[in-house]
Amino acid sequence: MSTTLLIGASRGIGLEMARQYARQGGTRLIATARDDAALGRLKELGAQTLRLDVADPASVSALGWQLDGEKIDVAWYIAGVIDRADARTPPTQPDFDRVMHANVLGAMQVIPQVAPLVEAARGRFGFITSQMGHIGSVSSGGAWLYRVSKAALNMAVKAAQPSYPDALFALFHPGWVQTEMGGANATVTVPDSAAGLIGSLAALTAADRGVFMAYDGKRYDGW
Repeated sequence: MSTTLLIGASRGIGLEMARQYARQGGTRLIATARDDAALGRLKELGAQTLRLDVADPASVSALGWQLDGEKIDVAWYIAGVIDRADARTPPTQPDFDRVMHANVLGAMQVIPQVAPLVEAARGRFGFITSQMGHIGSVSSGGAWLYRVSKAALNMAVKAAQPSYPDALFALFHPGWVQTEMGGANATVTVPDSAAGLIGSLAALTAADRGVFMAYDGKRYDGW
């Protein structure tokens, strides 16, 4: 039986991915969340749960020993937060720290702990980013702190890939999804996004290491 790890599965896309992996069967599911209610929802799906706040370095530092001895066939870094202020508004330090800790620092602290376990299984590690972090297609100053954080996440993952040659890293834009972050006007349902992400990561080959793509298979040229 394979092992799948979902980091940040408390709601939205992460929770739906947990549901879909649980329905697939054939995998032991480990999922993280920050609070008791979210952990309870994941336990109801049959997941082994771990309490984790990716924005808290002390919390992330405990992840390694909680996963000691595991081999992870599929891992996902899903956690993330948004700030919607545009480039006419300077970010406050608390807002900067909140967004960058969750979206960048958390991932950079998780990778050295989880990637060796993915390598041990010759597995794959997916990261939820955003097309808003794709520098080549920027046409708006909206949510500029969020854009910066996702561009930084893209670089962190791309730079980490060569250090873990026996794991496959991939970055995914989940679409404009009908979550709390995406809003009611979004065009992609949560189940469709989750299914696309799961299927797209599974379909990648060794030649795709470090790829940046959308949930539906569209690939982004450059960064």
